[in-house]
Amino acid sequence: MRPFKAILLAASVSVLALGTARADVKPHPIFTDNMVLQQGTEVTVWGTAAAEEVIAIKFEDNAAKAVIVTATADKDGKWSAKLPKQKAGTGYSLAIKGKNTVEFKNVAVGEVWVCSGQSNMEWSVNAGEEPAKVKEGAKNPNLRLFTVQKRTAPHPINDQNDLKHFTKWVESAPDTVGSFSAVAYHFGQKLQKELGVPVGLIHSSWGGTPAQAWTSLEALDSDPSLKYYADSARASTKAFSSFDPKKALADYEKALAKWKEDAAKAKADGKKEPAAPVKPGATAPALGPGTPTVLYNAMIHPMLNFKTKGAIWYQGESNAGKAYEYRTLFTTMIKDWRKCYDCDLPFMLVQLAPFRGGASGVDYAELRDAQLYAAKSLPKTGIAVITDVGNETDIHPKPKGPVGERLALAALGIEYAKKIEYYGPVLKDAKYASGTATLTFTHVGGGLVAKDGDLVGFTVAGKDGKFHPAKATIKGDTVEVKSDMVTEPTAVRYGWVNFSKPTLNFFNKEGIPATPFRTDDAPYTTQPQPKK
Repeated sequence: MRPFKAILLAASVSVLALGTARADVKPHPIFTDNMVLQQGTEVTVWGTAAAEEVIAIKFEDNAAKAVIVTATADKDGKWSAKLPKQKAGTGYSLAIKGKNTVEFKNVAVGEVWVCSGQSNMEWSVNAGEEPAKVKEGAKNPNLRLFTVQKRTAPHPINDQNDLKHFTKWVESAPDTVGSFSAVAYHFGQKLQKELGVPVGLIHSSWGGTPAQAWTSLEALDSDPSLKYYADSARASTKAFSSFDPKKALADYEKALAKWKEDAAKAKADGKKEPAAPVKPGATAPALGPGTPTVLYNAMIHPMLNFKTKGAIWYQGESNAGKAYEYRTLFTTMIKDWRKCYDCDLPFMLVQLAPFRGGASGVDYAELRDAQLYAAKSLPKTGIAVITDVGNETDIHPKPKGPVGERLALAALGIEYAKKIEYYGPVLKDAKYASGTATLTFTHVGGGLVAKDGDLVGFTVAGKDGKFHPAKATIKGDTVEVKSDMVTEPTAVRYGWVNFSKPTLNFFNKEGIPATPFRTDDAPYTTQPQPKK
């Protein structure tokens, strides 16, 4: 292999031969000091430089063993190169040389995970349970953190100079984790401890956002039932792109004049005056984070080339009103990410925490069922059940440790094939005889457990479809369910409410809660009614 200096000299000669055009070599902003690169796979390094400039990339370890690859920028100045597979470790450096030199230090190789969703994923260590205690134990140079700040975009961002919302990699420490995602942090800590290799977490989430905002336009277009989201995205993008500040100001002046009349009339009538119109700025207002595709465009698409092991996801609250649709939307989004990442991306999701939810009392239950549907229907898709850490009046329950750790269990069992029990009980089958429903389960682990007393949260129904509270009893590896109100049970539900009182308590001996379930297929309350 040619020495790096020789390659650099050749690169310099190539640049001089091109004439006087100059542009600094700029790696993509996801490359910084302290980064983690994915082990066991070729890693793409990419960026910009002068057109046709030859770039030399050197990846070196502590023992001065180096890998050197080259790339040539295209006519637009874009270049990329692939580093060969590397083993997990720390103390690496990455140097990128052309006209100038960029060097990254304290580079690690290990496992990289994207952490995304809405507010419960965004929820920081500082806002979680016992933040001071969490930060005391946060020093871990083998856990690295990267945050993508909030940003929307009408189209996928391909210009790396338009990524000011990308931050930098930092080591986990008391002074760096406070503002980081608590769920992601606890996930990473457990994963790093169990695997014994560096772990890198890329946090990219935004509170209050729906799944359609995190999905590409092409994916939404591909399903007839979701195409209206793609149409909405196109309409929003057209309005954004065609914004005319003069027309907007003229419309505002008309609205202001009308408001003054309405306000004066309201005051004369002793009524509250209406809200005043907002004066427009010189540029189009940013697309809202709930707009379909805009978060995928700005916060996922720009880092697709960065090799990633998997994703963890905590979201669904903003789609609970359309839980039935979420069965299609969520599975479409997961498939979309896998296509865009060009791999069978492992995907670990959090089932929604207990919360009072909407007026129906079951919209969250239906959303949880839609999440369970995704976990069962797609390969390499895991689920973390958190029925024991909800809060009836707070959509953001503070305990995030169990959430992150159960996500890590799912990843360890599903993706890393660890011989552990990574799920709580999951319904396998139901049989009915002599007024009793007998349920069997997978993921029994060391045995079924009723935590803190008798089992709660079970209901049964007969042929009339009306559900009644039921007595549930563990018998070995089965659960028997019956009710004096139902002589011939035909269906069983467990935890089929937004928030259960008392707290659901069906676990296995490994301390992992059972996912809520139902054996019937009655229409969701959030399911669209057939047109008459």
